[in-house]
Amino acid sequence: MDVRQNTAAWKRVVDVASSAGRPVALPSAGAACLEDVGADGLGVSLITGGRIRTVAYAADDRSYRLEDAQLVAGEGPCTAAYRQRGVVKVEVHSSSAQWPVFVRTAGELGIRSVVAVPLLVGNGVPVGAMDLYHTTRAVLGETDLSRIEAYARVLALLALDAHPALIGWEQAAPEAGPAGYPPIVHQAAGVASEASKVPVADALARMRAHAFSHRRLLEDVARDILAGQLRLEEDRDTPPG
Repeated sequence: MDVRQNTAAWKRVVDVASSAGRPVALPSAGAACLEDVGADGLGVSLITGGRIRTVAYAADDRSYRLEDAQLVAGEGPCTAAYRQRGVVKVEVHSSSAQWPVFVRTAGELGIRSVVAVPLLVGNGVPVGAMDLYHTTRAVLGETDLSRIEAYARVLALLALDAHPALIGWEQAAPEAGPAGYPPIVHQAAGVASEASKVPVADALARMRAHAFSHRRLLEDVARDILAGQLRLEEDRDTPPG
């Protein structure tokens, strides 16, 4: 850990929170990091028990859509950083075969590179990841990476303070990758499963396919299902189970 960078990051977060009259929490830390590192967007996803993923913070609507795109795809730089417990740098190319759903969305939203950093607590236990989005190619030196990792440590501690359930004995040995979704998505999948008479896994696949084909947020699809406004078995754009 770079103590100097860590101290500077905390000071910056406190200053931003004080200036805005807000508590020192994820939003103020995200805003401080975004401004300090010069990124064009920032998102934070938290992972509980290695399964349930929640978008805890997004700097703006574009950042939220990028986090949601990874949720829809079930993969992306956020997942990679969480699994590898290390920084993941990605250049966005339309021809890339890696993470096609995320890459397509990122390209459409003008993103050219992504830097994903795991949120680690204790002895390197991952509780999520921070994504920094850039509209140009991100060129980062050792000092830049050290600064970003310092903010990730701040975000990890603030996330744990706000969500104590993030860590537990089951979190010490995370699964190969976070395959889960926010609780509302699981609830909707259960409803869709019962309505369509298909396994829950198939209902989840249908929801993801609908979100992708209609370019909607996965959580919005879930809300419509729970409100009775969407029946996937009647959606011709969704593959059958």
